[in-house]
Amino acid sequence: MNNQELNNDWLEIGTIVAPQGLKGELRVYPSSDFPERFLEPGIRWLQDPKTEEIEEIDLLHGRYLAGKNLYIITIDGVEDRETAESLKGYKILVEQGDLPELAEDEYHVSELIGLEVYHQETGEKIGVVTDLFTAGNDLLEVRLEQQPIQTEKPIRDLSEISRRTKRKQFRPKPVKPVTILIPFVKEIVTIVDLEKGRLELNPPAGLLEIY
Repeated sequence: MNNQELNNDWLEIGTIVAPQGLKGELRVYPSSDFPERFLEPGIRWLQDPKTEEIEEIDLLHGRYLAGKNLYIITIDGVEDRETAESLKGYKILVEQGDLPELAEDEYHVSELIGLEVYHQETGEKIGVVTDLFTAGNDLLEVRLEQQPIQTEKPIRDLSEISRRTKRKQFRPKPVKPVTILIPFVKEIVTIVDLEKGRLELNPPAGLLEIY
C-alpha cells in the first residue's frame, strides 16, 4: 500500500465512525449520495485524520445499514475489531475525477458549493451555496448575502475583572454568518447553471421571510 501526500485531487466520500462486530467490519457515515461508492468492490483511499497522509486500500464489499444512514464495509487486511477500532475517524476518499455518471437534473455536491443564488422574479442575489445536506430531502445551505445586523456588547476592560473564568464572558466572540436551508427540488430551485456559476429560486411565500 502506498502513502501519498494530500492534494486537491481527492474527494471525500465518508468517515469511519466505529467498528462493526468482531471481524474487522467498519461503520461508515457517508458524505456521498452514491451508494456504489460503498457497495462496489475496488480501490479507495484512507486519510489519516492526524497526519493527513493518504493510503490506498482495497474495499472488498459493503452493505447499507437500514435506518441508520450508515454503510458497513470490509477492507482487505482489516480482520479484527482492534484493527478496525484504530481506523476510527479516518476519511474515505476517491480521486476527484472518479465521478459517477449522473442522470438529468442530478449534480455532484462539489459542483453546487460556491454557486451564487438569485431570486428568479426579482433578480436579487440571495447568497452563496455553502453545503448540501440530505435529510429525507436534499437541502441546500445558503449563506445570506444580506447578513442581519449584529448588536455588539460594549467591550469591558478585562483588567478590571479579577477571575479568569469571568473574563471569558466578556471577550468578543466571532460572529458566524447566517445561513438558510433551501429544499433542493425543481419547483423551488428552477435553474442550475454551472457554466455561469449560479442557480435561481422561485421560493414559495414565506420561505425566505422566516429567516
